[in-house]
Amino acid sequence: MSLSRAPLSLAPLSRILGSALAVSAAIGLATWDTDSNAHAQAQPAARAAVANFITGEGLPNPTPKVTQNWGELPAGRTWGTSAGIDIDPKDGHVWAYERCGAGTAGGGPVDCDNNPVDPVFKFDRHTGKVLANIGKGVMVTPHGIHLDKDGNVWIADFANNKEGTKGQQVHKFSPKGEKLLSLGMAGKPGNADGQFNQPNDVVTGPDGSIYVSDGHDAQGMTTAAAIAEGLKRGATSRISKFTPAGKFVKSWGKIGVLHGEFRTPHAMMFDAKGRLWVADRGNHRLEIFDADGKYLESRYTYGRISGFFIKNNLVYAIDSESGPLNHPNWRNGVRIGPLDEDRITGFVGPFEREDRVSQGTAGEGVAVDADGNIYAAEGPNSIRQAGGAFTKYSVK
Repeated sequence: MSLSRAPLSLAPLSRILGSALAVSAAIGLATWDTDSNAHAQAQPAARAAVANFITGEGLPNPTPKVTQNWGELPAGRTWGTSAGIDIDPKDGHVWAYERCGAGTAGGGPVDCDNNPVDPVFKFDRHTGKVLANIGKGVMVTPHGIHLDKDGNVWIADFANNKEGTKGQQVHKFSPKGEKLLSLGMAGKPGNADGQFNQPNDVVTGPDGSIYVSDGHDAQGMTTAAAIAEGLKRGATSRISKFTPAGKFVKSWGKIGVLHGEFRTPHAMMFDAKGRLWVADRGNHRLEIFDADGKYLESRYTYGRISGFFIKNNLVYAIDSESGPLNHPNWRNGVRIGPLDEDRITGFVGPFEREDRVSQGTAGEGVAVDADGNIYAAEGPNSIRQAGGAFTKYSVK
């Protein structure tokens, strides 16, 4: 099959899945036909009303207005890719980073080491104007961002420079850009306690403890042999916990498919109940733990998740990676569902991309402001179609 052909219609897929999805209430599907007799007598009409969490058909979009290339870019700069965006807990404005003009997610000809501009931005959520711009000269390839309860900015630096003197760390900045703390060994990837090998994200817990999700390449390990080889060479897919002062406490997880194992723990966030959620991208799930790493439960209906955001007891998870060869049929975009159920109730669709057939392309990071507007951070898969590093999806 040629992947360059014109996009396929979603209608045939909906018809194929229709009858199966109609009886799958346990995994979150519903119809709007409340008359059971009429439903039994008019199955074709009922199937047309089924909400399909795989393709997004039949699900409401709460933010239909799309603003591409959102956010002000300083003169003389070019947008690079991103994977991280968050909301300031103090004033509700938007913090995000772009990779200093790099078109890749690391390892390309441009990075924040050889193009040392300030990669981290604070944007006015209403206008997109730049309110702050920080981080110059500290990192190589930013990959995760987190705003703690005091408004400090945390960044995971995913790669190392050629000299082995920078990268593979997590940095804490004040809102004004002062570096307050660094974790990991600069430029030295590894799997020792307190060391990182492609840190994906960072988050702080209710007590100030620091959590780092580490290890990116396991998502491509699709056979038992590949997983065994990755483990043998010391590749990581784990969560590391530190005290608020930065002292290593423990790690949990390895490359694998069991609960408590990961194939690329790509993003993290705590909910209001003090549970740590982890986007286990390669295993197509959200894993939920207590603050000490005890596995609690999972979610499976959000796709191949790159980033997510929890607000008002809703989960917003963005799928940027599902494609015809690694996760067929799943439409990229933002899936929305209730916190305590594995059920999708809303969907924000992607940009179209011909080689993704009918699946489209969307960003990697996602955040939601006080008004319910959704912001996406565009990665290598979507930045060209999105027209810039950030996209805003606004309510009506």
